[in-house]
Amino acid sequence: MLETQNKLMSNLSKIGSKIVDQTTIVNLVNELKAKGKKVVFTNGCFDILHKGHVEYLAQTADLGDVLILALNSDDSVKRQGKGEDRPINKIDARQTVLASLFFIDYIIEFDDNTPYDLINLIKPSVLVKGGDYNPCQTDATQKDYIVGKDIVEANNGIVEVINLVDGFSTTSLINKMKSGK
Repeated sequence: MLETQNKLMSNLSKIGSKIVDQTTIVNLVNELKAKGKKVVFTNGCFDILHKGHVEYLAQTADLGDVLILALNSDDSVKRQGKGEDRPINKIDARQTVLASLFFIDYIIEFDDNTPYDLINLIKPSVLVKGGDYNPCQTDATQKDYIVGKDIVEANNGIVEVINLVDGFSTTSLINKMKSGK
């Protein structure tokens, strides 16, 4: 029993060590870049984890050596216009579930409407968004504009778009649960 508890604590510690603050992530990224590591960055709400999220994040991780996930704070999610009852899962729950995925290296919470300032601090080698974004969009007021693209490309990085998995979205899952189907 004690051996099982120690293993559980060890795994929980591993999960917790992936959740970092801004100062820590900047220091980590500087160390990683000094070692020649390719840093990949993506962001989102990831309110109710589903197959579409997992496939997107796994493919994102495949684009480099280290995956940093910037996670919208609860207040930031509310400002995204996803609904009065969102997020369903609070930040600590979303962080814990996402940090348990082996291919996510670090998770950082952000409270702004966009992760622009965070991208500017990190300057990742690769910026990734889902297929509902358009890498050719230049109008920052459009929903499909990729925030931080200018920063990444100015630093010789690349922007990638990964196709979404049909039939999977948090909003559709919530609607399905509400309808009882």
